[in-house]
Amino acid sequence: MGQLPHLDADGHAHMIDVAGKRDSPRLAVAEANLRMKPATAAALFGGELPKGDALAVARIAGIQAAKRTPELIPLCHPLAITSVEVDIEQSDEGARIITRVGTTGPTGVEMEALTAASVAALSLYDMVKGIERGVEISAVRLLEKSGGRSGEWAR
Repeated sequence: MGQLPHLDADGHAHMIDVAGKRDSPRLAVAEANLRMKPATAAALFGGELPKGDALAVARIAGIQAAKRTPELIPLCHPLAITSVEVDIEQSDEGARIITRVGTTGPTGVEMEALTAASVAALSLYDMVKGIERGVEISAVRLLEKSGGRSGEWAR
C-alpha cells in the first residue's frame, strides 16, 4: 500500500483510469453510530418524533446519498449501483446505521457505503434535534468489502 493511486508522478490529484480493470461483483458494508439519551432513542424507535417517521427518512437519505456519491466526493467514479440497503437498529448508545452497497463494475463501492451511512446519520440527527441537540455521530467506518483485485477485507 505504499503509493497513493490518486496522486500522479508530480503529486497532483487525479481520477484513476479504471478502463483496463475488469468488472467484478463488489460489496461494501459501512456503519455510523449515534449517541443519544435513552428518551430520545425511545421516541425515535417508537415513532413519536414531531417531524414524523425518522427511520424511513434516514433510509431514503442513505439510498440517495449512495447514488450521488460521485457528485460529493471529487475523485469517485460514477458507478451503476445494483443495490443499497440501509438498516437502522437501536443500540445501547442510541442508534446504529448499517449500509450495504453493491455493484458489478471496475471499482469498489466503499465510498458509496460510507456516504450512505454518513448522510443517513445526518438525516437522523436532523429529525431528532428538536428534542435533543446534543446527539453525537461517531464511528463512521467501513466494516467490510469484497470483490476486485484486493479481494476480501473485514474490520
